[in-house]
Amino acid sequence: MTPQIKGPAIFLAQFAGDAAPFNSLEAITKWAASLGYKGVQIPTFDSRLFNLDLGAESETYCDEIKGIVSEAGLELTELSTHLQGQLVAVHPAYDTMFDTFAPDHLKGNPKARTAWAVDQVKSAASASNHLGI
Repeated sequence: MTPQIKGPAIFLAQFAGDAAPFNSLEAITKWAASLGYKGVQIPTFDSRLFNLDLGAESETYCDEIKGIVSEAGLELTELSTHLQGQLVAVHPAYDTMFDTFAPDHLKGNPKARTAWAVDQVKSAASASNHLGI
């Protein structure tokens, strides 16, 4: 089978925010579709757009996410773990700088931060499987 390119697609993280239409998956996907995009890459660190823990556990939740994206006329191209992935292996010289990407309760604790980041990437793999991507 020849892979099919899905696109053009847009990475939603750079636009996500507290104001509409950037504060919910339903609204932001409709916005992206109105600009002519065909696919979206969803960040896994912003629960306004995707709940990673729930996505890793629940196929039903992932079906709902696929439905929201599809209803907007788009395809889900991938989940993003850019920020969490950077925290999997941080050189000690950069611990303070990379703490910026970690949840507050993990700041200053590189070992716990790394364990959390590894779990996040694994959860994204499970959620991607549930999403069929």
